[in-house]
Amino acid sequence: MHLPKSLAAAAVLLASLAALPAWATDPFTVRDIRLEGLQRVEPGTVFATIGLKAGDTYNDERGTNAIRELFKLGLFKDVRIDVNGNVLVVVVEERPTVADVDFVGTKEFDKVALQKALRDIGLTDGQAYDKALADRAEQELKRQYISRSMYNAQVVTTVTPLENNRVNLTFTVTEGEPARITAVHVVGNKAFSESTLLDLFDQDSGGWLAWYTKSNQYSRTKFNGDMETLRSYYLTRGYLEFRIDSTQVAISPDRQTITLTVNITEGQKFVVAGVKLTGDYMGREDEFKTLVTIRPGAPYNGEEVAATTKAFADYFGTFGYAFARVKAEPEIDRENNRVTLVLKAEASRRAYVRRINIGGNAKTRDEVIRREFRQYEGAWYDGNKIRASRDRIDRLGFFTDVNVDTIDVPGSPDQVDLAVTLTEKPTGSLQLGAGYSSTDKVSLTFGITQENVFGSGNYLGLNVNTSSYNRTISLTATDPYFTKDGISRTLNVFHTTTRPYYQADGNYKLASDGGSVRFGFPVGEQDTVYLGIGVERYSFTPGTNGSYALVDGSYVYTATPQAYLDYFQCTGTAPSVTCAKSSIVGIPATLGWSRDDRDSALVPSRGKLQSASLEVGVGSELRYLKSNYQYQQYFPLSKQYTLAINGQLGYARALGNSTYPIFKNFYAGGLGSIRGFEQNSLGPTDAVTAGALGGTRKAIFNMEFSTPFPGAGNDKTLRMYTFMDAGNVFADRTASMSDAQWKAQNKLRASAGIGISWISPLGPLRLAYAVPLLYQKADTANNIAADRTQRFQFQIGTSF
Repeated sequence: MHLPKSLAAAAVLLASLAALPAWATDPFTVRDIRLEGLQRVEPGTVFATIGLKAGDTYNDERGTNAIRELFKLGLFKDVRIDVNGNVLVVVVEERPTVADVDFVGTKEFDKVALQKALRDIGLTDGQAYDKALADRAEQELKRQYISRSMYNAQVVTTVTPLENNRVNLTFTVTEGEPARITAVHVVGNKAFSESTLLDLFDQDSGGWLAWYTKSNQYSRTKFNGDMETLRSYYLTRGYLEFRIDSTQVAISPDRQTITLTVNITEGQKFVVAGVKLTGDYMGREDEFKTLVTIRPGAPYNGEEVAATTKAFADYFGTFGYAFARVKAEPEIDRENNRVTLVLKAEASRRAYVRRINIGGNAKTRDEVIRREFRQYEGAWYDGNKIRASRDRIDRLGFFTDVNVDTIDVPGSPDQVDLAVTLTEKPTGSLQLGAGYSSTDKVSLTFGITQENVFGSGNYLGLNVNTSSYNRTISLTATDPYFTKDGISRTLNVFHTTTRPYYQADGNYKLASDGGSVRFGFPVGEQDTVYLGIGVERYSFTPGTNGSYALVDGSYVYTATPQAYLDYFQCTGTAPSVTCAKSSIVGIPATLGWSRDDRDSALVPSRGKLQSASLEVGVGSELRYLKSNYQYQQYFPLSKQYTLAINGQLGYARALGNSTYPIFKNFYAGGLGSIRGFEQNSLGPTDAVTAGALGGTRKAIFNMEFSTPFPGAGNDKTLRMYTFMDAGNVFADRTASMSDAQWKAQNKLRASAGIGISWISPLGPLRLAYAVPLLYQKADTANNIAADRTQRFQFQIGTSF
C-alpha cells in the first residue's frame, strides 16, 4: 500500500520520535520480545515484519528499521519500541477496523458498484481504516459527478466509532441538479454555417427529448469526440490545414448552465493535383496503385488518404511484412491551392508468426478461439488472415472486445508473436417478459439460453410463447464445430398451436409437433450452406362450422374456411364434423444459404443480408416444394441518415399428384411485411368468411429512409423512418373464380407512411402509421370483400 507524501512524512517523524529512547541504548543481545496493544493483528505479522528475534543483536539502526516497516503495513496509528533490560517491548496502537461502508443519497450511481470500487482499493469492511484512502474516495466520487455535469454535488464523509475499535464509514451525497448546456458556438467558420457544424455534435443545448438522450449534459469524452467529428468533416472536404485553436467550457456562477465555444481556423480549400509513390514497393508499384482511392482533381479528403495508407500497409502484410510503414506527405502549392500527396513506403522485414498467445478468456476454452484462426503458428505473417481471424472471433458473440497485437520477438527479427486480448461477456440469459401487438394482444414469453455452454462454444436454448394465436415451445441445441472442419449441427424439437388471427375466420385449431436436424457447411468466410431433415405431424381440429359468434360486441357469421375442410377431407355439419385426414405426417428436407455482412443486426447502417431456402416434402403424405429468397441492403447516406431496401420472393407448389398443404402457404400484411394492412390478411380469401388463406407465391418490396428522432441527437437506438411497401401473395385460379375475383386477387397492394423504431428495455419496438395507396375496395356485385386495412400498427418484443 502506498501512503501519500504527507502521511509518509508523518510516519517517518513518528518513527523518529518513537525511536529516541532506543538511540541511547548500547547494542545488546535480545533475550525476549513482547508485544503490547494488539487486538486484531496477528502477532506473527509483527514478528515477521520487524526482522528481529531472540538471540539477535539489537542496535539503534535495527530499531528504527523495525518501526518504519511496521508503519508501512498501514495497520497502526502509532508504534514504539521500549527496552526493558534485554527485553524488547513493541507497543502498537492499531488503526480502527472498518465495520461497514455505506452511501446515502447516491441516485446517479449504483450503490453496489460504488462499494465494489472501494473494495478494489482496500476500503471495505474488515480492513483497517485509512483516512487517506477515504479522502481519495471522496474526491474521486466528486470527480465522477463532475463528469456527469453535476457540479453542485457535495460529498461528506462521516466516520462513526463503534465498540472494539471499529468504525462505520458513510459517504453522504447531496447530488443537486446537473448543469445543462444552454449554448454551443463555433467561431471562425466561413465555409459552413454554424448550424451545419452543430448538427454534427452529440453535445448540444438539448431538444424536447433531452431527458432521454442527455445530449445537453456536458461530457468531456463526448465533447472530445465531437471535436474529432468536426476535424474529420473539414479534412474530408479539402481543408487540409484546418485546426481547432481552442475550446472553452464556461460554467455559470451558480454551476447550473454551461456554454461551449469552439474556435477554429479553416484554412484554404485544397484540390489534389496528383499522387506519387516513392520508397520500396517490392517491384509491385502497379498493384499498389490499384489500391489508391485518392482522386486527383477532387478536394483533399483525409479519409481517402487514411484508407489508402491503411490499404498499402495491409497489402504489405499479405506478403509477410508485418512492420511495413507507409506515410503520406503533402507537397502543398498554396499559390494555386493544390496539393500533391507523396506516399512513402518502407517494407522493412518479412516475418513469420512464432506463437499465438491468448489472454482474457477465463471461461471460453482456448480451442474455441484457436479454431477460428486462419493465421497459423509457424507460417508467414499474413495480414488478411489475421484480420479474418479477429473478425471470426468477434462474430462468436462471446466477447465485448477483441484485440490482436503484433509483438517483436527479442533477438529474432524475422519472428513475431500475436497477442490476442479478449474481454468476455456473459453469454447466458434468462428472459421473463411480456409482449403486446395490435393483432396478437398480450403474450407471455420465457426463455433461457446459453450461447457458450461450459465455455465449449455450443448453444443451448429453450423458448416458450403463450400468445393467444400462436403458442410455441421449442428446444434448440447447436454445435458450431460438429466436425473439426467447421460443419455445424443444430437439433430442434418443437410444439406449436395456431389459431386464426380473427374470430370471424373461425375457431379451428392447427397443432404441430416435430423435430429436425440441420447441418451448416461454411463456404468461404461469409457464406454458409445449410442442409437439414425433419419430421412433423400436423393435427387439425375443425371449429364450429357455420355459426354465429360474438365479435367486438356484435354477432358475425363464422365458419371454418372451406379450403381447410377440403384439404383435411372433413365432412358433416357442426358440431359433428369429422376429418378423414385430421393428422398428417411430413418429412421436410431443407437446403439453405446465407450471407450477412451488415455492421449490426439490431441497428444496421451499412452492408447487406441475403438468404435463400428450399424446403421439400419427401417420403410422406406431404409432397411439396417451398422456396424463399430475401435481400436486404443498407446504404449510409451520412452519419445520421440511412436508406434501406428489402425484397422477398417466395414460390411453392405441390409435387406429383398431391395437394399443396394449405398450412404451408405464404402470408403478407402487417409489420415486417406490407404495413397499413392487418397482419397476414392479404392474398386469397375464403368466399364465405373473407378470411385470409395465404398463397403459394409471394412478392414483397420495402424501402425505408431513417433519420435520428427529432431531439434525440445521434442516438441510434431511437430512430424515425419513412417507408413505402408494395407486394402481395398469390394463388392459382380456381374453377369457380370469376374474372373480377381473379383480377382483385392478383392486384398489387401498396402503402406509405412514417414510423418510429426504438431498442427499448423490453426489446425492439416499432410503430408505424401507414396509408394504403393500392388496395381492394368492397365489390358486393362480384362477391369481393374489401381489404382489411389498419393504419396504426405497433409491436413490442419481437424484431422487425
